[in-house]
Amino acid sequence: MAVIYHDEDASLEALSGAPVAVIGYGNQGRSQALNLRDSGFEVRVGNIEDDYAAQARADGFEVIGIAEAADRGRVVLLLLPDEIMPEVYRRDVAPGREEGDLLDFASGYNVAFGLIEPPPGVDVVMVAPRMIGPGVRDCYESGEGFPSFVGVEQDATGQARERLLALAKGLGSTRSGCIEVSMKDEAALDLFTEQAFGPAFGQVLRSAVDTLVEAGFPPEAVLMELYLSGEFAYSLEKGREVGMARQHEFHSHTSQYGTITRAPRFFDVGAELSGKMAAILEEIRSGAFAREWSSDREDKLALLEKAREARDQFPLTRWEDQTRKAFRIGDAAE
Repeated sequence: MAVIYHDEDASLEALSGAPVAVIGYGNQGRSQALNLRDSGFEVRVGNIEDDYAAQARADGFEVIGIAEAADRGRVVLLLLPDEIMPEVYRRDVAPGREEGDLLDFASGYNVAFGLIEPPPGVDVVMVAPRMIGPGVRDCYESGEGFPSFVGVEQDATGQARERLLALAKGLGSTRSGCIEVSMKDEAALDLFTEQAFGPAFGQVLRSAVDTLVEAGFPPEAVLMELYLSGEFAYSLEKGREVGMARQHEFHSHTSQYGTITRAPRFFDVGAELSGKMAAILEEIRSGAFAREWSSDREDKLALLEKAREARDQFPLTRWEDQTRKAFRIGDAAE
């Protein structure tokens, strides 16, 4: 059974008086900096001079260079993209570390795969929100909070867990609940969702669209029925609230009967999927994917760019654009 922490398990006193440096003011950085400030922490932002720095100043933060912010922070939140973090860490963050500092990562990736190796005298922890950046702020302001994966990778002070939970509480995550996992497990779960679950779902969607369009249904009607109407997203939200099986109760009897009686026809597909997913998980855990991704970055993202070009050529992408424009959905409404 997983260990789950809530507000009553944490005290902000564990980090009382410790200056906080938020490195990076992007997707997660802005929300986390605002939440910590509203929780009473002294927060500075370390960022290069760009639009994010301008936003941080507009939000009332002192914005300084990354190296200076890291030097002045005893609690350092590393909220940069995974691919640039190792270089920035080695150049700007590592030199200013003192014994007893707290290094926090929002993703286990770089530590789990040996791309960053913190010194022995500091606490190394992870608060990895299971929420996009703007949602971290919205859920804090609403009082609801948001779930996170949390973990202690290195306990140099003997108080790393207490300090970790203080940080998670300051961010607003313990209001919802924090699940304790290792950095390796966080990285594996995150990558598996992106590389196995997401692509498998995408292929199911493409197969459904192709089947219906080839049978003569208009692409616009197909996409609207399958997901663009928002009904599918609503069902997923209800699944989050009551469970995926029980959310069927919100559907008609015809829908329930058809789903339950036809589901066994896809069991053999599930077995094949499980094998492919297990292979992907092994690539992740062994570090093979991390090495492959590092190699592609060194090759100026050649494989990534080819994959993006291929994605944009899918008929589904064109049909989506047409349908969203016709129904004024999302950015197509502008």
